[in-house]
Amino acid sequence: MRISFATLAAFLCFASAAVAQIQVGFGGTAHNSSDPIEITSDSLAVDQENGTATFSGNVIVVQGDLRMAAEEIAVVYDLDEQGNTQDVREVIGSGGVLITRGTEAAEGERALYQVAEDLLTMNGNVLVTQGTGAVSGDRLVVNMLTGEGTVDGGRVRTVLQPQEDTE
Repeated sequence: MRISFATLAAFLCFASAAVAQIQVGFGGTAHNSSDPIEITSDSLAVDQENGTATFSGNVIVVQGDLRMAAEEIAVVYDLDEQGNTQDVREVIGSGGVLITRGTEAAEGERALYQVAEDLLTMNGNVLVTQGTGAVSGDRLVVNMLTGEGTVDGGRVRTVLQPQEDTE
């Protein structure tokens, strides 16, 4: 078995950063937060005064190539001066959240997607899988425009798959 230079460089980067944070990507290309958001669930409760809609039971949220599944997801809207709902401000998932984008996936206990900021934060036993590699920790923060993110909190663990020697 032979380890490629890229794998070795990534390993050394991960090993030196394990005490603080590890850089990870998610999605690789910019996410378009202006795409429509489609939500399906078993039930829906709306609170007009607070500008929230809470979806419960087998909830799936799709925006472009971004998909979030959870037991419960709350959508928080911005309110205008008259109290009318405007744009979606936040999407909050709880109860075993799974987020996928392309071939990459992240799972954790809770997730907060701040739409206008294009910022995704996951907490609680987070596991990110990218191809044959995986990174785990207590918290994941990803800028959905750049695909750049960090995993931190507790003990960060990563699994790197060396390339097979083809000679």
